[in-house]
Amino acid sequence: MNAFTTPVTLANAHVRLEPLSAAHHDDLVAAVRDGELWKLWFTFIPRPEDMAQEIERRLGLHAAGSMLPFAVVSLAEGPWQGRAVGMSTYMNIDAANRRLEIGSTWYRQSVQRSALNTACKRLLLGHAFEALDCIAVEFRTHFFNQASRRAIERLGAQLDGVLRSHQIVQHPAARGTLRDTCIYSITAAEWPTVRAHLDHQLDRPRGP
Repeated sequence: MNAFTTPVTLANAHVRLEPLSAAHHDDLVAAVRDGELWKLWFTFIPRPEDMAQEIERRLGLHAAGSMLPFAVVSLAEGPWQGRAVGMSTYMNIDAANRRLEIGSTWYRQSVQRSALNTACKRLLLGHAFEALDCIAVEFRTHFFNQASRRAIERLGAQLDGVLRSHQIVQHPAARGTLRDTCIYSITAAEWPTVRAHLDHQLDRPRGP
């Protein structure tokens, strides 16, 4: 196990990212039911009955050295304080070239459009660039996942390109269709500016 896959807990005022474990199962089942997230055809989010298998899958990829999975725990005041409200990962880890992707991310519907995603990405990007000395961090999403694309672009990531007909979609609502994958990245040279931008976003007051 190298630094890129060494379990670590990251936290700020809004969120705590802690190593994913089977102990998060019940919170994550409740989270995925909020908005029936598994019905989104342009992304993969596990069904409630598949959550244990998904946790096991991510932990298996961690053991193989290609993923570092996190449970996303909300620290904001409210009904979800102290509970896991989603998942995120470092994935497609390329330690030799000091690159990784932040992905396989989802949050319960109730915390979407809050500060949580910005706070989560601030922690993951900060650790990647400042502790792991990454050269670049990638984000990938389906061409038609407009909400994800807007969220990635709000971070300050730049679109590198689109892999056309990149993957065969397995979701029942669109099985057999082809996914065009949008690839974004933030480079080490861009990180100081992106960091200032994210800190400003987190410091400013938010409306109700």
